[in-house]
Amino acid sequence: MKPSLFVVGLPLVVGGCTSTLPPDVVASSATVEQPSPHPAAYRSPVSGFVARQPVDAKPWRRQNDLQSPAKGDAS
Repeated sequence: MKPSLFVVGLPLVVGGCTSTLPPDVVASSATVEQPSPHPAAYRSPVSGFVARQPVDAKPWRRQNDLQSPAKGDAS
């Protein structure tokens, strides 16, 4: 037979024949019940939506002149 069959099958057969479960898998009756957290409040996915419409372009020269250095100083 193929050796891979033994490598995979043998641990499965041996694991299935165990009589007890590991202690961290078995639920203990001594566990303390923790209070469940409050459910999250519903928030609509479109609650912050703001409708925006395209606008016409404004003249850019005045805006450029306001932001440029005075009297053409080098920057």
